Amino acid sequence: MAIINEIKCARCDRKYSGVRSRCPYCGARRVGHGKYSENSENMRGKMLISVLILAVFTVGVGILWFSSAPEVAEPYPDEDLSTPGIEDEIEIYLPFNPIPEPTPTPTPTPPPPQEIHSIEITYAGVTRPDFTVRREETVGIRLRVEPPGIDLSGYDIVWASSNPAVVDVVGQFVGDDGIRNGASVTGITAGAIELTVTIYNPDGEYVISLTIPVWGR
Repeated sequence: MAIINEIKCARCDRKYSGVRSRCPYCGARRVGHGKYSENSENMRGKMLISVLILAVFTVGVGILWFSSAPEVAEPYPDEDLSTPGIEDEIEIYLPFNPIPEPTPTPTPTPPPPQEIHSIEITYAGVTRPDFTVRREETVGIRLRVEPPGIDLSGYDIVWASSNPAVVDVVGQFVGDDGIRNGASVTGITAGAIELTVTIYNPDGEYVISLTIPVWGR
C-alpha cells in the first residue's frame, strides 16, 4: 500500500497532504515537493541510479586500461634459466687476452746548467779590456765564457750602451754556431761610453755582468 507523502508549507510551516497543490491553511502555492518534503522513496531511487552510473564508469575505465597495457613476454616454459647461454659459455671458456699497454717513453732529464765563472769581450779574436771605434764604423765583438763549452742558447744575453748617441751597441747572432754571443758596435760621434753585457738564466734571473769602456772618434 502506497503512502502519500506529507508536504511542509514553506510559509506557515504546517504539513498537508502531498496530493494538494496549495496549502489548505494559508493558501500558499506548492512548488515541487517543498523545502521540507519527506520523499524517502525518491531519494532511494536517485541513490540507486548514481551507484549504477558509477559502476558502469568503473567497468569502462578498467576495460580501457587492460586493453592499452603492453604485453609482457613470458619466458619459454621449457627454458631452464639456471643453464648458461651461448654468451655465458663464451665468457666462461674463452681465454682472456688483455690488450697490452704501450710502454711509456721515459722523458730524458736535462742536465743541470753549468755555472758560469767569468766572461770576457773579444775584439778581432783578442780579449780586450777596452777598445776604440771610428765614426760611422761598425765592428763585431764576441763574448767568451769560462769555463769553455757552455751552451748559451738557453740564456738571455743583453748588450747595452751608456750613451747610444756616441756609440751604439746592438746584440745579434754572430758566427756559424748560431749562438747569440756577439754584438755589433757602431761609432756615432766622438766621446766615450761604457759597454755592458749581462747574462740571465732561462728563469730571468741575473747570472753575471761585465762593463768595459769604449771610445768613439
